Amino acid sequence: MVGVNTVETEDEYIHVRFRDPDEFDEIRTPDWAENPAHSVSEGSEVRMGQAEGSDDWKVESVLIQKNVGEDKAEDQAKEIVEKIESE
Repeated sequence: MVGVNTVETEDEYIHVRFRDPDEFDEIRTPDWAENPAHSVSEGSEVRMGQAEGSDDWKVESVLIQKNVGEDKAEDQAKEIVEKIESE
């Protein structure tokens, strides 16, 4: 599993970044990722990136609601990534 790159609080979300967004040609928030994300942290979002010339989508970052706090957000984001990558 990929490790956490940075954790930053912005607006109403804590951004737990796993990969540099510059690695990707395209970044989306796919609907199918909502189920594993919400099963761990209600209201969270998963941003997936696709590198140029690749068919693979990888987790770029997970957004956790700010009221959770940064430490807990990092743990929840890791759990969400584990669920997505094991599917």
